Amino acid sequence: MSNTSINQSTYWVYILNCDNGSFYTGYTTNLTRRFQEHLAGTDKCKYTRSFKPLGIAQSWQITGTQSTAMKIEKFIKRLSKQKKQELVLHPDCLLSWLK
Repeated sequence: MSNTSINQSTYWVYILNCDNGSFYTGYTTNLTRRFQEHLAGTDKCKYTRSFKPLGIAQSWQITGTQSTAMKIEKFIKRLSKQKKQELVLHPDCLLSWLK
């Protein structure tokens, strides 16, 4: 087993619809648990305590390092709202946009 595969894991990068009409983007290793934390408004969920999540608009399962998941999250966060809406409707675009 190479060192690369040791650091590989499964992450979820996700977009939530919030009650103020905005999108929230994050990443996690456990999408169900993390969404429940957003709904409960735990201390880790500052934004979604103020703007309640209505649901998961879209999610992507990422196999790689935490750094990879963070880079994808950062990329999505920088998109305009219109581009995020497009991504929600056409999730397969993400791969081509990241190139």
